[in-house]
Amino acid sequence: MRIVIAGAGMAGLHVAESLRGQGFDGTITLVGAESHPPYSRPPLSKEFLTGKGRGDDVGLRGSEELDALRLDLRLGNAVVALDAQDQTVTLGDGTILTYDRLVIATGVSPRRPDTDLAGVHALRTLEDAGLIRDAIRTTNRVVVVGAGFIGAEIAASARALGAEVTLLEAATTPMTRAVDPRIGAVLGELHRDNGVDLRLGSPVAAYEGDGRVERVRLADGSAVDAPMVVVGTGVTMNTEWLRGSGVDLDPDGSVRCDEYCATSLPNVYAAGDLASWPHPLFGGRLRLEHWTNAAEQGAVVAHNLLAEVGERTAYTPVPYFFSDQYGMKIQLLGQAAPAETVEFVHGSPEERKFVAFIGRGDQLVGVFGLRSTPKVMRYRPLLHQATSWAEALAAAR
Repeated sequence: MRIVIAGAGMAGLHVAESLRGQGFDGTITLVGAESHPPYSRPPLSKEFLTGKGRGDDVGLRGSEELDALRLDLRLGNAVVALDAQDQTVTLGDGTILTYDRLVIATGVSPRRPDTDLAGVHALRTLEDAGLIRDAIRTTNRVVVVGAGFIGAEIAASARALGAEVTLLEAATTPMTRAVDPRIGAVLGELHRDNGVDLRLGSPVAAYEGDGRVERVRLADGSAVDAPMVVVGTGVTMNTEWLRGSGVDLDPDGSVRCDEYCATSLPNVYAAGDLASWPHPLFGGRLRLEHWTNAAEQGAVVAHNLLAEVGERTAYTPVPYFFSDQYGMKIQLLGQAAPAETVEFVHGSPEERKFVAFIGRGDQLVGVFGLRSTPKVMRYRPLLHQATSWAEALAAAR
């Protein structure tokens, strides 16, 4: 059997490793658009920028570990087309690969700002991170547009380097897509506690300058001086190469999977940031851009593409995300938005140390923690099954 994995990031690598771990001895071709061997993206906005921790060492596996996987590794050569009838994919250099099973794991890309001015950055690749790091150290001042998790982490890292930081967010609280405003407001104060000029309700109208960015013009007509800018305002799916192939895509471009991570085409699966699938406990469809999801989903995909139909495993994880900002660990189990009920069951926002339960309907759907790692993880079993709000509060007493 020949298995082709399109995408050499965390999800793609975990599919390959899980296949070998399950005894698969056939050909595994791992195709990556970047020239680097698989590397970890989360440190790019944290340790890599600050030079702390692992610093420049972001590789997921050493050369000996990759060699042990016996991969047909095709790097610096993106997949550009899929022919489902012939079961082939075409690479950017014209190479055609035949597959018996295909895994789509090409991930996402940041939305790039509509400007050609130098000094306006977005973060996704190792090269992006290197440019941003050098620019922060040179200018010692940065404007970050977008207070989602990436923007927040970049702002925190820039402050750790001693840079002056302005963080602009169009919404009235940070991280509106990920957390309820009652929690987002606390995270906003965390930035202000650490010297960030946080401006909420401040949509950007334009980037201005003579060849290079000099200021950011806001929708209200005011301007912010900006020798450099980092934009973190969402992502687009790397799925253009799938259009017309027969793979069903959601309106946002994500790959529409069933509960087994199988796509609409036979023998084609998806994993990682671009995969959406139904989850019985959280309602509707999920799509997660988390490190843990890439690893866990990759393992399930590897099992399912080798298994007989009756032996496949439904993918029903408890979503988990963490972030490090200002020396504090932020954690989320399940979902923190949309929420109907938020209750701080340990600590308090004023202490900048708490655990909050997130409820929707009569059900616990999330546990959010700041500087409370042991307590947060204690409640993970409550999210493995439907837990009523009353049952959750009783467990916290």
